[in-house]
Amino acid sequence: MRKIKKIAKLLLVTLAITLFASVLASANVGSWGLSFPTEGETPKGNESADYLSKFDSYFVGNPDEKVIYLTFDGGYEAGYTEGMLDVMKRHNVPSAFFLTGNVIRDNPELINRMAAEGHIVANHTFSHPNMTNISDLAAFRAELEKSEEIYKTITGKEMPKFYRPPEGKYSESNLEMAQKLGYKTIFWSLAYVDWNDNAQPTKDAAFSKLIPRIHPGAVILLHNTSRTNSEILEELILKYQEMGYEFRSLEDLVR
Repeated sequence: MRKIKKIAKLLLVTLAITLFASVLASANVGSWGLSFPTEGETPKGNESADYLSKFDSYFVGNPDEKVIYLTFDGGYEAGYTEGMLDVMKRHNVPSAFFLTGNVIRDNPELINRMAAEGHIVANHTFSHPNMTNISDLAAFRAELEKSEEIYKTITGKEMPKFYRPPEGKYSESNLEMAQKLGYKTIFWSLAYVDWNDNAQPTKDAAFSKLIPRIHPGAVILLHNTSRTNSEILEELILKYQEMGYEFRSLEDLVR
């Protein structure tokens, strides 16, 4: 009987430790978000820039430089990207496209054009899963390497080591794994609700978020699947330039 009680106690202790570890792990899981206490200044993110820097992760650049880092996310091709590339070429604006593996695979001409015109084609995973559900390094690596292989097949070059977690969902262990694989994890400091195909914002609604909230060092997230973005991009770039901002590559951010 004593032996059974000891075993039962041991099982209860083990269960308690497991539950405690689970609670700790969940505390380090989040979905990237921002608040804007003061328009025109760096917003507050879920994590500080100093915390993220420990994992080669970034959400904003130098708050003393009027520099913008333009980035796009895409999980499919909606037919707007080519026009956006035309706009950026006219105004010599570099950007980074965080694309899923299927977009890279199915659009080789666009991918080659992006690379040829100085844009970064970055890793948004192969299948756009919730990466916080992946705790195994091999499985995490597979999501990134599949896209890397497709990119290399298309361009003949190694894929730049920039990663953005799908939907901004992250955990500390994910940040650590990306770092181990040589990746820089890139969040953002300015975005707006532009991803819903069935409820695209008006130009005025877009500008009401994108203009007052711009700030030095801004990492802007737009979706290249957005009709509104395709219509406003040129005017948006010109407005930012009139405000004294300069566009630079993510390569400059991580230096």
